[in-house]
Amino acid sequence: MSIQTRRLLGTSLLLTSLMFGASQALAEVVLHRGNSGEPQTLDQHHTSINIEEFILKDLYEGLTIYDAKGEIVPGAAESWDVSEDGTVYTFKIRENAKWSDGSPVTAEDFVFSYQRAEDPKTAAEYASILYPIKNAEKVNKGEVPVDQLGVKAIDAKTLEITLERPTPFFAELLAHQTALPLSKAAFEKAGADFVKPGVMVSNGAYKLESHVPNDNLVVVKNEHHWDAANTKIDKVIFYPIDDQAASVRRFEAKEMDLAYNFSADQIDRLKESYGDQVRVSPTTATYYYVFDNRQEPYNDVRVRQALSMAVDRDFLAEEIYSGSQIPAYSLTPPGIGSYEPARADFAEMSQLDREDKAVELMKEAGYGEGGKPLNIEIRYNTNPNHERVATAVADMWKNTFGANVTMTNLDVASHYAYLQEGGAFNVARAGWVADYADAENFLALNVSTNKTFNYGKYNNPEFDALMAQSYKETDPEARNKILHEAEAILMRDQPIAPFLTQADLWLVSDRVQGWHDNAANQHLSRFLSIAE
Repeated sequence: MSIQTRRLLGTSLLLTSLMFGASQALAEVVLHRGNSGEPQTLDQHHTSINIEEFILKDLYEGLTIYDAKGEIVPGAAESWDVSEDGTVYTFKIRENAKWSDGSPVTAEDFVFSYQRAEDPKTAAEYASILYPIKNAEKVNKGEVPVDQLGVKAIDAKTLEITLERPTPFFAELLAHQTALPLSKAAFEKAGADFVKPGVMVSNGAYKLESHVPNDNLVVVKNEHHWDAANTKIDKVIFYPIDDQAASVRRFEAKEMDLAYNFSADQIDRLKESYGDQVRVSPTTATYYYVFDNRQEPYNDVRVRQALSMAVDRDFLAEEIYSGSQIPAYSLTPPGIGSYEPARADFAEMSQLDREDKAVELMKEAGYGEGGKPLNIEIRYNTNPNHERVATAVADMWKNTFGANVTMTNLDVASHYAYLQEGGAFNVARAGWVADYADAENFLALNVSTNKTFNYGKYNNPEFDALMAQSYKETDPEARNKILHEAEAILMRDQPIAPFLTQADLWLVSDRVQGWHDNAANQHLSRFLSIAE
């Protein structure tokens, strides 16, 4: 071999090596996320469940966001000031905050978005989350025009928000998906199509690439995001799998890096096989059943009390959820600041005594043995855990009252859409995760004017009056007392029956770095990375 040939061969090998190394360095980093259901919408003003939230918070960024540890930090706003009386917030939007089309994120975009959220024509399910803003409730009820909402663009990058009253948790509200911004220019151009791939303009760490309903939804890194240099994952594929067994199988086959909300009866087996890849994270969330207060016999407080008392919450926590959740006797979970939840008065009774009292109440109401037959339909969203809870509760009601219980299930989006649209039912499964660390977030679900989340249409003027009073009280201790009194009424009337304080169940591959369990259950993909 000549020297010339050796040189050519050496050069060829070097080029091949460099190209191979470059291709490795440029290899796309992909995160595969199991998301336990198909999103009903990608419109931030019509969202209501966390499987939508997980996607939306990758696509959009509010003034504030939750970091990897579930703590509030600056988002699209780099800083903010609060007036001495706590009612005026002035946000400085980042100079390099841009939309995915490269245009700047402006204060006017947020004004437009918040006005749209409160505009009664939008009929936003979560409009109440922004009610602390001045005139928000009046705007939402059509009492004043949208331009009277207390939000103002001082200049292109300065946003002023005026509140009705001091709201200590306001920064948390702004991290909610309802407070995510819309590009005014892009929305005015696209209209209702703004949610579609190829049309959506977003300001988060990712942008929407494709969406095949009931198959997958793909987001890719937004090169215009202000912190794109620190976003390690190039592409995130969300899989809307509500079949928990299938979700676990795909995780075990290494087809998914994250699997959300797996079947609790698998905890011990999965821990034995996967150790700390199994994450059981306590959270500020309540699992409950709601009664349709509009129809007999659920409009009778004695029937509601009896049905709630007959449910053995210890059995649900230990046998159905393998000890990963704890019995609940209040709608508000423990751990909400300094607030002390008001528990149902039967919480201190033994289960046998509860059942005896339940039979007595049911007989007084004229149902059960010797009375009118008790026919109950339980509605729940498709999920093995919810099916096992419903089956157990059905047995408890059959054994205690001789009730005839049937069960109906729908996928998660359809289930909640039915409830939110006011569909009639007997008993329905629901759950609530704290949007912000305040008892009001749970109790306000049952205010009579809450058209979206008061599924059972509970209406008690005394409860409503206390909730209204709590909004005017500025002393934290006095306000907690008012809320406690309101919850005591709720637990007496039992329009809802709290069963469990929940924990989030995740499977997290050891390939995933940067994961932190947190009570807010916030896990933005931009804070994660993949270790090969």
